[in-house]
Amino acid sequence: MKYSLLLVALFLSLVSTLEAADRTDTTRLTTHSFSAQDAVNYAMANNVQVKNSLLAIQLQQETNRQITASAYPHLNASISNTINPNVATQVIPNFISPATYQVLIDKGVRDGNGNPITMPNDFGFVAAQFGTRYSANAAVSLTQLLFDGQVFVGLQARDASIAFAKKGAELTSEVIKANVLKVYYQLLAGRTQLELLDSTLAFVSKNLADTRVLYENGFREKLDIDRVSVQLANLQTERSKVVNLLSNGYYGLKVLMGMPIEDQLVLTDVLTPVQVKEGMLATIDYKYEDRKEFQYAQIGRQLGEYNIKRYQLSKIPTIAMNGVYAKNAQRNTWSFLKPEQSWFTISNVSINMTVPIFNGFVTKSRISQTRIELQRTRNEIEGLKRTIDSEAASARNNFQSAISRLDAQQQNLELAEKVYGQIKKKYEMGVGSQTEINIAQNEWKAAQTNYVTALSDAMMARIDWLKATGKL
Repeated sequence: MKYSLLLVALFLSLVSTLEAADRTDTTRLTTHSFSAQDAVNYAMANNVQVKNSLLAIQLQQETNRQITASAYPHLNASISNTINPNVATQVIPNFISPATYQVLIDKGVRDGNGNPITMPNDFGFVAAQFGTRYSANAAVSLTQLLFDGQVFVGLQARDASIAFAKKGAELTSEVIKANVLKVYYQLLAGRTQLELLDSTLAFVSKNLADTRVLYENGFREKLDIDRVSVQLANLQTERSKVVNLLSNGYYGLKVLMGMPIEDQLVLTDVLTPVQVKEGMLATIDYKYEDRKEFQYAQIGRQLGEYNIKRYQLSKIPTIAMNGVYAKNAQRNTWSFLKPEQSWFTISNVSINMTVPIFNGFVTKSRISQTRIELQRTRNEIEGLKRTIDSEAASARNNFQSAISRLDAQQQNLELAEKVYGQIKKKYEMGVGSQTEINIAQNEWKAAQTNYVTALSDAMMARIDWLKATGKL
């Protein structure tokens, strides 16, 4: 009995532990309740492409620091210690013996035979060693670029290169923002479609219940019940498909935003015709400069002009200053750390000018190449203007047309719902047929689908219009 109670206690403890763990796992799930703007803000902080575009700015900043470093003094220190196990031997002409013979001749010294000493014709060579077994050197060198046209142009282009990288990041962010908004509002449209389906399912379910009552009272046939049952099954199947599409859409939005798939995402905005039409085509005027692509191209043109200037200035001389201060010592024993031993000072300062004279016309070719590339950029800017004009005109037409379709489908949906309700009342009163109610129900369902499609298309057209005019 005692062991049985112990087992029961252990079992209850295990169950409570598992329940607590399950509750803990549930609380670990992060739920995000996002408006459309919240979703965009999250994507700007977590989307991989946006992150990489921001890293591109940092990379350009590091490149600019390297260019700036070229204009700063470069200071280096070095220390070396050389050991010569065998000091190099050199063979040189014998310059000692002639001097000795000359002294003897000048003093009138004679040889053992009593003859005056004379200068031999050949004294041969002497093998001599120059240097010591150990040597050490400690030096500090300074290099300062005084003038280099290419470096100065690089310094001038730093701000433009950073602006180019930032504009590229803004362009990437705009594309991600547009995609996030489109997916977000498509999901809202899908949610609206699901709500309409649920409303239709409620009507059809009530119709099925009413038909059964009428059948039990002898006012309807079994065939009528079967027809309504088929309609209900079809609606339930369609609802299941919409739910699956919405689920996949949520996964796609999470990936686009950079959100973990396991996190819960709740969309707090509501998609309505009023929201779609808000500020609709408040102005049809637009400026090329409002488009990120145009701004990006303009900065690219400016960088191309700097590139030409850089190669042009490469034809003028460059001037640099170099300075060295060093201490040098030689020893036959390794005793460089003894303070009483002498170190010899070496120092020099030099200014060097390099004058480019001829390099096989490479510079001329580079200047021509960069001018061609600049002309291509200018042509692309002109082409971009025409593209912007076309996109803006097309987006305006699409938006206006989408709003017209939305208005028509909204009215059609209201009318179809009204017709269905009236026919249903006639059916319940026994003066309507099952065929009439089936037709009305199908028309109502088609009107719902068309309305949701028109609502989604209108919002997509609105986003495209804002993007085309640089106001997204």
